[in-house]
Amino acid sequence: MDRYDYMKRALALAKEASKLGEVPVGCVIVRNGKIIAESHNQTLQDNTATRHAEIIAIEKASKLLQRANLNDCDLYVTLEPCPMCAGAIINAKIQKVVFGAFDLNFGACGSAVNLFSLKNIHTPECYGGIMEDACSKILTDFFKKIRD
Repeated sequence: MDRYDYMKRALALAKEASKLGEVPVGCVIVRNGKIIAESHNQTLQDNTATRHAEIIAIEKASKLLQRANLNDCDLYVTLEPCPMCAGAIINAKIQKVVFGAFDLNFGACGSAVNLFSLKNIHTPECYGGIMEDACSKILTDFFKKIRD
């Protein structure tokens, strides 16, 4: 599998979220070339603002590996992580972050702010714009639908 396969799975999870009325964001965590955890946004489902796809996937990966340090894992997500999620990524010591759509309003990987550029903290590799068109479209379609 390659980064496009991982992002395709994250997109499938985002579509599941959309069907549930959640903001369509999907996330997978990869270790040694295999997806070990995945999720989509569940803020409405769980009635809490912190249930973003990245947070849930990090929790699942940590439980599976029985450790908080995920320094041998990569995270793929359809939307640039927000500050909360970027903080969780830093604390989990994720090795690499790959995202699809840029979030000009809340993106914490360089669009609005870059938490990964802070000194004296873990700084993952970060790549944005992977399958950007498809990742942006699902979000645009979702917000257009709820505004109509």
